[in-house]
Amino acid sequence: MNYGPDPKAIYPNEAIKSVCFIKNVITRKNITVGDYTYYDDANGPENFEQHVTHHYEFLGDQLIIGKFCAIASGIEFVMNGANHRMNSITTYPFNIMGHGWEKATPELSDLPFKGDTIVGNDVWIGQSVTVMPGVKIGNGAIVAANSVVTKDVPAYHIVGGNPAKIIKPRFSAEKISQLEELKWWDWSAEKIFNQLTELTKIIK
Repeated sequence: MNYGPDPKAIYPNEAIKSVCFIKNVITRKNITVGDYTYYDDANGPENFEQHVTHHYEFLGDQLIIGKFCAIASGIEFVMNGANHRMNSITTYPFNIMGHGWEKATPELSDLPFKGDTIVGNDVWIGQSVTVMPGVKIGNGAIVAANSVVTKDVPAYHIVGGNPAKIIKPRFSAEKISQLEELKWWDWSAEKIFNQLTELTKIIK
């Protein structure tokens, strides 16, 4: 018996080629994605990696995305390679232009480094969202369309805007704590299948 779509499939529903399970199209070692997390893009969801920019292995930063996340088209994860030196007279990156300017190559320690970018489980990210380096987005969070996320997002909170700010929590603090303990995304496929009614029930 099947208990939902095959988590190893590229397209969970072959009739909808705009949606793919990201984990199954990742080629970079510095990107990790959990089961069932999808990217929705009519222009080729299997090209998700093109939306992770300035991501260089020598810097060591990771993009880590949990399970069961829903990511809409136009996402951009800006990684630490986009950072310029900010403690000198100019921020201009002379070194990458060559022709002798490479003598101004900064030390890695001179560049701002924000660490890994981490998206929790069951996160919904709306269309055309930009996530800046080192941001942590908690489980169950919702990021409104066209937002620029510059700071960490608490679990089960809704954020939006540029820069993104907290709009409201999705549930009470007590309920959020319970959901964090529940960790339904770690259940077996069979258990999730059998509990779909509960998982999709409106919480009052």
